[in-house]
Amino acid sequence: MNSHHEENLKTYLKAHIPAAEHMSFNQSCHSVADAADAANASPEEFVKNVCMIGSNGDFIVAIVHGTDRASTSRVGKALGTERPRLATAEEILEKTGYPCGGTPSFGYNATFLIDPRVAEIQSVITGGGSECSLVRVKTNEMLHANNGRIVRVRK
Repeated sequence: MNSHHEENLKTYLKAHIPAAEHMSFNQSCHSVADAADAANASPEEFVKNVCMIGSNGDFIVAIVHGTDRASTSRVGKALGTERPRLATAEEILEKTGYPCGGTPSFGYNATFLIDPRVAEIQSVITGGGSECSLVRVKTNEMLHANNGRIVRVRK
């Protein structure tokens, strides 16, 4: 378990989003289905952080509803660039400080693009710093923390 990643995120939350709730589990939260089971929550409450690398090397995070898929072509169109590629697990850890499957929606340098369906939800559950943890946060606080742009990025 990557508890130092969780501790780093808890420190960030305490300083920037004190009302957010960090939750740790004894089971994987890597997929939305696993996370919903662990948190005893509905898949509709979750967001996925789809990490991408732009043609100029920029790190991009498309935040979509837990039941949606991100579109690389829509992300490229929204940024006025070529279609980005999906980031590797190694790149995600290097750029965010968090492992793939535990990446939160904030707390590191990236261009954050939030799908409008996410903005319609009052609070969301996102990655909690490890594959066995989650964060529940008010959507407006997430948007403030990541300074994201609301633009359609779902397929």
